[in-house]
Amino acid sequence: MKKILLGFALALGLSASALAAGGFGVPIEKAPNRTNDVAALQNGAKIFVNYCLSCHSAAFMRYNRLRDIGLTDKQIAENLTFATDKIGDTMKASIDPRQAKEWFGANPPDLTVIARSRSGAGYSGADYLYTLLRSYYRDETKPTGWNNLVFPNIGMPHPLWELQGERKPIMEKVTSHGHEVDVLKGWEQGKAGTLSAAEYDQNVGDLVAYLQWMGEPAQNTRVRLGVWVMLFLALFTVVAWRLNASFWKDVK
Repeated sequence: MKKILLGFALALGLSASALAAGGFGVPIEKAPNRTNDVAALQNGAKIFVNYCLSCHSAAFMRYNRLRDIGLTDKQIAENLTFATDKIGDTMKASIDPRQAKEWFGANPPDLTVIARSRSGAGYSGADYLYTLLRSYYRDETKPTGWNNLVFPNIGMPHPLWELQGERKPIMEKVTSHGHEVDVLKGWEQGKAGTLSAAEYDQNVGDLVAYLQWMGEPAQNTRVRLGVWVMLFLALFTVVAWRLNASFWKDVK
């Protein structure tokens, strides 16, 4: 019995360690919360269209829904749609599905609700995506030339490599719960990207905020409405309480 309990405790310890490290010595970092920042959402939408939509669809999202983040139909049509798209169309990838399967081994997943589907114990889907997009590194042993510390052997090449540049992780072996694990100590910058590290993180935060918003465009409205509903219920409770006291004050 003691051996079983010891084994169970060890398994829990290793699981917790793996979770905190994102599965490969990388902690899942907290994504900035910008779902109420219109400028960030607009920039995120631009990055999504320019760098993600070529391979990944957002089949449950229509271009005209971008009005909700302050864009006009003219801005959407001129800056965020392809030549054949209409303002009422859904966001479809430009890549041929057969080519995608041939190049990557599988069709790239739809990203409409990716920020909601990637949540785990102790972190949100936004946290996961924010860390994932900042954990790519050059790996010439892989078919795409890229790998990822959060998602080892990832099939998707770095979509934002032109912005971030090329990096390699500096790993250190440490002992955790009696086992050696690789822990990230820093990064070695290779070819520089078009953005500084701070600018890249800012843009990734905007992209992740857009992916969050896209998963539930009505979220901000729902939250605001919920606040007013709770205030109304609180006021109604006070009124009902005083009314009840008034009705029964002469009853003994």
